Amino acid sequence: MNMQIDAFETLADPTRRRILAALRQGERPVGEIVRQAGIHQSGVSRHLRILHESGFVEMRPDGQRRLYALRPEPFRELEVWLADYRKLWEARLDRFGAALEARIQNAGAKKE
Repeated sequence: MNMQIDAFETLADPTRRRILAALRQGERPVGEIVRQAGIHQSGVSRHLRILHESGFVEMRPDGQRRLYALRPEPFRELEVWLADYRKLWEARLDRFGAALEARIQNAGAKKE
C-alpha cells in the first residue's frame, strides 16, 4: 500500500504532472523539459529528482547532458491498483443504466 500513497503524493503536484506530460513524447534533456513545462530549470531539476526517487523517471547520461524518460512500471502498478475501483464504478454505472432504461420503458408503457 505504501507504493500507492507515495505515487499519489508524487503525482499530486501539478508541476510534476507537467513534467511527466512533457516526457510522454519520449526521452528529453532538462532544457527541453524546462521549455515544455514552463518552469525554471532549478524547479525542474528538483521535481525530476523527486520523480526519479519515486521511480517514475529514469535518467541516462549522454556526455554532458542528462536525458530523462518515463519508466512504465509505476504507471502499471497504479493501473492495477485502480482496476478494482474501475470495476466497482462500471458495475454501478451498469446498474444505473439498467434502472434508467427500465424507467424509460415504464414511462413509454404508461403513455400507450
